[in-house]
Amino acid sequence: MQVRFWAATDVGRTREHNEDNFLVDKKLNLFIVADGMGGHAAGEVASSVAVREVRRLISEHRETIENYAREESPGGRQEVLRLIETAIQQACARIFEMAQESTERRGMGTTLCMLIVAGSRGFLGHVGDSRIYLLRHQQVHQLTEDHSLVNELIKRGRLKPGDVFGSPYKNAVTRAVGVYETVEVDTLDFDILPGDSYLLCSDGLSCYLDNETTREILGSDDVKLIPDRFIHLANEAGGKDNITSIVVRVEPDAQGETNERMSEVRLKLDTLRAIPLFKYLSYKGLVKVMNITDVRRAKALEVVFEEGDRGEEFYLILSGKIVIEKAGVALAELGPGGHFGEMAMVDKSPRSASVHALEDSKLLIIQRAQFYEIMRRDPNVAVKLMWSFIQVLAARLRLTNDELLSARETIDLLRHNQIGGLVAELSTFDPAILAVSALPVALTDELMPEFLFTDTEQPQTDPLIRLDAVGPSSGKEGQVEPPALPYAVTEAPQTLALAQGADSEEVDHIASMPPDAYRAEEDPQDSAPPAPQAPDERRTISETPALPLLSPPPIDEFDGRATIDLGRRPKLVAGEFADESGED
Repeated sequence: MQVRFWAATDVGRTREHNEDNFLVDKKLNLFIVADGMGGHAAGEVASSVAVREVRRLISEHRETIENYAREESPGGRQEVLRLIETAIQQACARIFEMAQESTERRGMGTTLCMLIVAGSRGFLGHVGDSRIYLLRHQQVHQLTEDHSLVNELIKRGRLKPGDVFGSPYKNAVTRAVGVYETVEVDTLDFDILPGDSYLLCSDGLSCYLDNETTREILGSDDVKLIPDRFIHLANEAGGKDNITSIVVRVEPDAQGETNERMSEVRLKLDTLRAIPLFKYLSYKGLVKVMNITDVRRAKALEVVFEEGDRGEEFYLILSGKIVIEKAGVALAELGPGGHFGEMAMVDKSPRSASVHALEDSKLLIIQRAQFYEIMRRDPNVAVKLMWSFIQVLAARLRLTNDELLSARETIDLLRHNQIGGLVAELSTFDPAILAVSALPVALTDELMPEFLFTDTEQPQTDPLIRLDAVGPSSGKEGQVEPPALPYAVTEAPQTLALAQGADSEEVDHIASMPPDAYRAEEDPQDSAPPAPQAPDERRTISETPALPLLSPPPIDEFDGRATIDLGRRPKLVAGEFADESGED
């Protein structure tokens, strides 16, 4: 496969300096976008240092990527992902160190998103609210999740996705490279398919994008024109921030090989998507599950496992036919899309039935240990998987109860009607009840709990994004008010207060603050409103001075960039802008 790419950046229409930096390295197939914060003496420095430090470390360990490209293996994939995380962590430590050496740079930071193409796989690293999009088969997928306060509000149903642009909190990020000595890094690896198009961009562009616009522009034929088209779009819509876009397109080599790979990847994803256990996963979640699967080919009459074997794998049928038997009696036959053995994901009980192939079959296998590792690393995926498990088990329990009740009624009939030559037939259990997870169960969306609405793909690409999330409204047309936050920063430094009279026992805190980091105020409305900020200033919510969220300045005057660490106390960064944009 051949990789084509093009990049562009622009200061926008309201900023005086460009704090964005980007990098394109053809030899490494490495692409980076960084959006700095902290002003003239800090923001551009942070993004520039991040880009160069990541590139330096990746270049020094390029053999890790080259080895994987030559011989793709699960172990090699993990090494590349570790390399990406290490590179970003090292950049974070370097920026933090520089910030401690100068009061003007204290608290500076940057977002960062990066993509590496190695062989037939892509690897991404992500911190902050810069984004990576994928256009595949005319479908747009957001591969990164914004680490932002707005995203947290959407997840909790306190803000509608459509109201993000007008929110006074749209520039507050919850993770940034360099604000602290270390940072939590999101990584993901996925199949690269011929025809894929990727967009890496700063929030100065992503805030103006929707699925239809992204699909139209990113699907254009001439890659060299696409970045400029995106920048023109953002400027025409207001250009309130620096704008950077990198477009990467993968071209096919051999058509036959291309079609085979595309068919295989699509078959795996479609099979996973059809399984009730994975019903609530977004595209990114399905990719994470697909990454831990192995393919096993079973010949006709080959035994997959025997009754009594220890169970540690979940099987999905890609092609062929499988029969499930118990004590020599066939309980069920399963074809493509069927699945069995998912209870092995919950416990290690011996298999309750035997399974063998009726014809040559291709099976997708998920190991229990790797399945648990996904849930450990991604709580959002874990919650969705556990919710699906609960629904499946509840449905099966109801069916089993119905069978037992029917059998019990028949037994009572036999017990009380022994005379008169009456013959009663004892009803038998549905054989599928005894099978190894062979019973298909349909899940319902009627009573979906709020905690499942956590993914952040673009609207209408993730079924769990609620477009009707309830947010407060002033009732005045054209006026947008901030959502009701569970806390507000008061004038006293290092304190948080419950906002708008919320019950302290019912508040779901956005920030995971220690008990001494917040306190309830009797009357938070008494907090004095802040002085209006100049449009150019960007900042982080901090210990000094604190920013009252109860009475934010007008939206057109609040154009700052904030970083909020959800596990720590807020920090302030303030400064000016730099002239020079970064390009390598």
